[in-house]
Amino acid sequence: MILHVVEAVVCGPHSLQFTFNDGTRKRVNVLPLLAGPVFELLRDPDYFARVVVDPVLGTVVWPNEADFAPEALYDLPAEEEPVAPDRPQPEVVTTLQGVS
Repeated sequence: MILHVVEAVVCGPHSLQFTFNDGTRKRVNVLPLLAGPVFELLRDPDYFARVVVDPVLGTVVWPNEADFAPEALYDLPAEEEPVAPDRPQPEVVTTLQGVS
């Protein structure tokens, strides 16, 4: 199976909650991947929050066309989610449908 991101939710300055097409859900910090000039804008949390899921690529992309291979995101270590029982749920950035 080719791995795809089907959902991404911004959870922090450089953290995203992913759902992959194999059913895996995990929250990761992508800051370790933000090396090089194409990722410079993504270091700004406001710009980072402009992420969307590209339905063709099956991964996350930003307005400057920066993206990550789904496999690189899948292989990042999972973050522990902060414990806050009354915390409102984050909004879903976008959902990819029809890709398997």
